[in-house]
Amino acid sequence: MEENDVVRSLAALAQPIRLRVFRALVVAGPSGLTPGALTETLGVPATGLSFHLKELVHAGLISQERQGRNLICRASFERMNTLLGYLTEHCCEGEACAVDGKAAACGC
Repeated sequence: MEENDVVRSLAALAQPIRLRVFRALVVAGPSGLTPGALTETLGVPATGLSFHLKELVHAGLISQERQGRNLICRASFERMNTLLGYLTEHCCEGEACAVDGKAAACGC
């Protein structure tokens, strides 16, 4: 992962509503959520949500897919895992780190 991509991803998450949206999509898993479900779940106005979704798409953290009349938003687990890997690549002074059972069980 390039440094500029890391900065773009972290900048996108450095805003409370976008962080909440991303976390909600992570919890939703591969099935994702519609923007309507996100506005209901998070109490975010629909008018502002599209702006935040666009920023997350631009950062590569979420994807959007049209299914009939619905737009489905999904977290990009691959991008999230790559970002986390980049951030922790040289932790523990370059030694292998033990991963707790909860993180290892994610399987995303």
